[in-house]
Amino acid sequence: ATADVYRNEGNEAFKKGDFINAIHFYTKGIKMNCNEKELKAKLHNNRAIAHSKLGNHQDSLRDAEAAIELNPTFLKAIVRGATACIELKRFEEAITWCDKGLAIDKNNRILSSLRLQAVSEVGNKSMEEKDPISHDHGSASSGDVKKVIDVYNQGKEAIEYLNLYLKKAKEVGDKHGEGNAYGSLGNAYHRLGDFKKAIEYHNLHLKIAKEVGDKHGEGNAYGNLGNAYHSLGDFKKAIEYHNLHLKIAKEVGDKHGEGNAYGSLGNAYHSLGDLKKAIEYPNLHLKIAKEVGDKNGEGNAYGSLGNAYFSLGDFKKAIEYHNLHLKIAKEVGDKHGEGNAYGSLGNAYHRLGDFKKAIEYHNLHLKKAKEVGDKHGEGASYGNLGNAYHSLGDLKKAIEYPNLHLKIAKEVGDKNGEGNAYGSLGNAYFSLGDFKKAIEYHNLDLKIAKEVGDKSSEAIAYCSLGLVFELQGRLPKAVEHYQASINLFNSLRVLLISKDEWKVNFRNQHQVAYTGLWRVLVEQGNVDEALFVAEKGRAQALTDLMESSFCGGTSHHKGEDEDCAVLKNVPSNTVFQAVDKANVNLWVVSEGKQVQLRQSKLKGFVSENSGSSLSFESFMLGVYTQLGVRSNVRCENRSLDTLREGRSKVDEKTKEAKPQPHIQRDGCLSTLYDIVMKPVADLIEGDELLIIPDGPLWIAPYAALKDGNSKYLCESFTIRVAPSLASLRLIADCPDDYHKSSGALLVGDPWVSEVTNSEGKKVLEQLEYAKKEVEMIGKILNITPITGSQATKREVLKRLSSVSLVHFAAHGCMETGEIALTPDPHRISTVPTEEDYILTIGDVLNAQLRAKLVVLSYCHSGWGEIKAEGVVGIARAFMGAGARSIVASLWAIDDEAKLEFMKHFYQQLAGGKPASESLNLAMKSLRESDKFCDIKHWAPFLLIGDDVTLDFIAKERENLNMKSRK
Repeated sequence: ATADVYRNEGNEAFKKGDFINAIHFYTKGIKMNCNEKELKAKLHNNRAIAHSKLGNHQDSLRDAEAAIELNPTFLKAIVRGATACIELKRFEEAITWCDKGLAIDKNNRILSSLRLQAVSEVGNKSMEEKDPISHDHGSASSGDVKKVIDVYNQGKEAIEYLNLYLKKAKEVGDKHGEGNAYGSLGNAYHRLGDFKKAIEYHNLHLKIAKEVGDKHGEGNAYGNLGNAYHSLGDFKKAIEYHNLHLKIAKEVGDKHGEGNAYGSLGNAYHSLGDLKKAIEYPNLHLKIAKEVGDKNGEGNAYGSLGNAYFSLGDFKKAIEYHNLHLKIAKEVGDKHGEGNAYGSLGNAYHRLGDFKKAIEYHNLHLKKAKEVGDKHGEGASYGNLGNAYHSLGDLKKAIEYPNLHLKIAKEVGDKNGEGNAYGSLGNAYFSLGDFKKAIEYHNLDLKIAKEVGDKSSEAIAYCSLGLVFELQGRLPKAVEHYQASINLFNSLRVLLISKDEWKVNFRNQHQVAYTGLWRVLVEQGNVDEALFVAEKGRAQALTDLMESSFCGGTSHHKGEDEDCAVLKNVPSNTVFQAVDKANVNLWVVSEGKQVQLRQSKLKGFVSENSGSSLSFESFMLGVYTQLGVRSNVRCENRSLDTLREGRSKVDEKTKEAKPQPHIQRDGCLSTLYDIVMKPVADLIEGDELLIIPDGPLWIAPYAALKDGNSKYLCESFTIRVAPSLASLRLIADCPDDYHKSSGALLVGDPWVSEVTNSEGKKVLEQLEYAKKEVEMIGKILNITPITGSQATKREVLKRLSSVSLVHFAAHGCMETGEIALTPDPHRISTVPTEEDYILTIGDVLNAQLRAKLVVLSYCHSGWGEIKAEGVVGIARAFMGAGARSIVASLWAIDDEAKLEFMKHFYQQLAGGKPASESLNLAMKSLRESDKFCDIKHWAPFLLIGDDVTLDFIAKERENLNMKSRK
């Protein structure tokens, strides 16, 4: 076959819409030893068109370049090159292509139209040099790329410039160009903050695009209308238009437009508070932007993801995404995007408490916004600066800046911004003690939030009003507004579906409303109702996980009074804790008895040197320091932090914590007892104690708390903790046959010598004592442990769902619940990937864990991030995956002490004793020993969840004894 034959076959495939085969035939023709330059140029051009149909604009551009090299006057190839550059957002190059073609045919309407489109976009991209404009060929003169007026720096001149092009397009009868000019004018007015005029022009563009059958232009007009309505605060109408844009982009194969539509939909759903879609859609945008080489779109997608994670309360992840956006914006010269990235980074650093850095970024945003004439961004910068200065205590600026924001928001018709400004002013006047003005401004914010359908802002406004009414002593009003806030936050939380991490961060972000409501109810004397509210805000995401594990995602108590249901089967002596700034509130719950409430004041947490108040968490960490939990500890490092190239957050926090010089070692344990136990001591009967901790109280060493008679709490009670009353109810309601009644999986010292970090270094050591530990337990239980090369991820997952007891003595990560096992010997790669050896909590969920008891024997397994949800760490992860109870450790102890503890614990467990009693007796054995009597050796262990008994161990031992006697 000849090159010409292949061209014809390619053309036939192209006509049928089979672009992949068309490319195949054109490529074969190009590879033929053909001396006809013109024919070869046509083959390259045809292949360029086929590539563009598939959205492969980079390949299309390469073919256009090859065609022009073979035939420099080939206009069709020049058109193709210009089109590819526009699709790739390389507008300056597109203008160069058009100039080259217009020098050959000055009346070429297609090139004139493409040039108009590119010049308009370059104008929108802020070129810096400005010279008088010549109007040859209905466009700027050849080589005039760097003479385009900056649409941001001098908006009016830029609009005049675009109007000249509009006039020229009308004169030459170029309807397509006329429509594009209207669209560019709409974008110019949008960026100047005149959203209503922008809508007028986009509607004119839409009308012409429909008249001339320009589906691509019609789609763009819909997208631009969506953006304008978004800026006016009409998010639902914005979504309608973006969906129309998306539909057309898919119809015409416009991948670039499809990506932009996804990004815009994500922004609109974000404004409506649907954070799940606010992450899903930008991820679709990001994927397409990377595929088609759209760097600008990629940057915008990162920015949108940063905004979504910010709203979820994951500020560190938000910063990662905004830095990616900033980097790309600088690369492509997108000053508008650069400014937005600065503003978003400022907001994230503000929420992390770095107010000075926040102000630096907001000032950078303000500078950029002024440079490019972005009134909307300028207003937002003022508002954000006001918030940052408010946090620094500068209330004068906290009023001055939001007023500047308010003025601009009203000028440009930015309803959402107007509402935000009212909210900021309300907060400032609240801090000044002017409650009347605070209420006035928060009500204005609330009104706008309702108008635009922004449920998140509506919930925040209700919460702010609740706080004002609370301080005014108008408690019924405070309850009403806090409740309205919580109802809205809960409706938004439902949209997060099964994303546990999102729910945890979202709940943490909006803690104030939940705490405010139960605090006011306590003040009103509504003891039971306050408990129910505090409980509903506790461990919400974990409850969802447990319902999914135990009940298939549905609660057994749907339809019945949930408040009553949560108190069913509550063990006697249950102490529910709730901490606010001034008090620790302690509810004592016992089935069949009236709920009792006691309080202890958080007074005396003051540094003698500075006189500044210490947070309760700082006090708790100071307790650890005074107990000496970090000093002279001879233990294996069973943490995954070395693999993650970081230091344990527990180590960081306890290292930074300073003991209070006026409280001695035993005194800190007595002080803690006085806060959390003394107020309810007279209400506790019997020898069992169940605690539902709150916040920093999760890390309290309850066993070691000392009463007035210098008696440790564990000498009076067996102690366990639980995340919430709802978690206890779910465990109690779980079918008898859900958890396995026999079998044990003992995992110790997996072979991890092949595991390397990102730099290829071996960082995980073998764990000699972990191996000794599981071998010792195996002898006690008469069960063979899996260690070394046997402890593969595949083997562990195979056994995980069939055993009643699981014991891990391996490297683990307290934050994520990950455990390092032996890499799969049948893996594909020589160097193991994390998938080959890391057991994730997702793996455990999929394996359907059915264990009654999981023992996590590694550093800080009882720790995690302290959030409104509770402690988010590995113990929580296993409970969410289906475990009935967990044994974990609050700090690392000597290897020999741990061996001794585990020996006594499992001996008691094997003798048929419940887990809580076994734990207590094991601690007693260490406490009474000569070698391990120090608190730091015996006090870190805690039992989380149910108090289980492993009957099968005692039965199996009895059977073995009978066999040996025979």
